[in-house]
Amino acid sequence: METERLIMRRWREEDREPFAAMNADPEVMEHFPARLTRVQSDMMIDRMEMGFDRDGYGLWALEVRESGEFVGFTGLIYWDFPAHFTPAVEVGWRLSRAAWGRGYATEAARAALARGFGELGLKEIVSMTAVANVRSRAVMERLGMTRDPADDFDHPNVPEGSPVRRTVLYRLSRP
Repeated sequence: METERLIMRRWREEDREPFAAMNADPEVMEHFPARLTRVQSDMMIDRMEMGFDRDGYGLWALEVRESGEFVGFTGLIYWDFPAHFTPAVEVGWRLSRAAWGRGYATEAARAALARGFGELGLKEIVSMTAVANVRSRAVMERLGMTRDPADDFDHPNVPEGSPVRRTVLYRLSRP
């Protein structure tokens, strides 16, 4: 998939090193339980690729069209962990610090939402993040997603006591 400034594509071998560097960055990973090692980052790419094969969609590697620079990922992911709103498909993103503040997350997420509601025929897409992640929450709001505080939850995949366990949920229904 392509947007005005971005290419959303399957993962390549050359994405592994910059992806691992991004996942080791304390600022990028501030709202996650832990930074990832190179092995964990590689395993995540492998899982994302398996998701494409299984579901026909997933978290696409994000490349700046003009420069070819890898800047993160954006896309759709299926979740079925135990929560009041699952099973669900989430629109999500993670960008390198150098790509922040350029509107890339919003631009790519809009393309992912269009694919989810169009080609995939989804009725609702969610997005979630730690309560304190104001940057991602702002993207969700720019996408037209809405939050009901009654939907907030303690993420079952985040350890108890972690400051990022409390999670806000945003929703968007098919137009």
